[in-house]
Amino acid sequence: MLLLVWLVLCLVVVFFILLLPWLWQREIYRRYSGSRPVACPENQQPAVVNLDGRYAAETELDGRPAVRLRDCSRWPEREQCDQACLSQALQAEPYTPGDAKKRPKQIYHLPIALAAFAAWCLGAFWHSHFMFRTRWEGAVGLTQVQIKQIVWWLSPHLLTFGVCLLFAYGVAWLLAVCHRKGVLQGVLMSVLLCGALVAASSFGIARMPHDLLVIEAGYTVLATLIVGVIVGGLYNKHLLPSH
Repeated sequence: MLLLVWLVLCLVVVFFILLLPWLWQREIYRRYSGSRPVACPENQQPAVVNLDGRYAAETELDGRPAVRLRDCSRWPEREQCDQACLSQALQAEPYTPGDAKKRPKQIYHLPIALAAFAAWCLGAFWHSHFMFRTRWEGAVGLTQVQIKQIVWWLSPHLLTFGVCLLFAYGVAWLLAVCHRKGVLQGVLMSVLLCGALVAASSFGIARMPHDLLVIEAGYTVLATLIVGVIVGGLYNKHLLPSH
């Protein structure tokens, strides 16, 4: 479970360093994309234009996104126009047929809570005296008295459950963004997320004692599969009867 805690902490760091700029660019892309109705300045007739959201997201890194047309219903005949309708396009509401299908799916919290609780229970059993507690004690350098004291503390249990919950939410978020569902897709997203965390924290993992690394790696693999199966299998399903 220590390995999973370390991985999720690295996930938080990677999120703030890498994902936040990506999410901002994605928001810029969404804001400056889509089909929009305009009145063509040349003939005052209705036309439909498409803004170049990708170009706006790329140029936003320079401080202010540059806006240009990607397509127009009057192209290619009038493709060399001066794009004087840009101001209208920016003020118009995007019209994107099938836009509802492209929206991220809703994230259901109950499967996430069940997956996190199952991963936490697995960790409690995995590190108990029935499994690998003796080897784990020797690997971390703690005595049985110290371990018993830690077991009765509330904060370690809350921390480990919070880590499992955060990881489960990460898997659910990937499923929602990629519009996927099902056990296989859940396991795939869970493995991808775990692999990204391992790659981001490989330096710290390599310095762990061998016995501790083996124990935590075994738990992390099983917990990753369990979270993927539960979140993916119960994703977008109504677990409670509606009244």
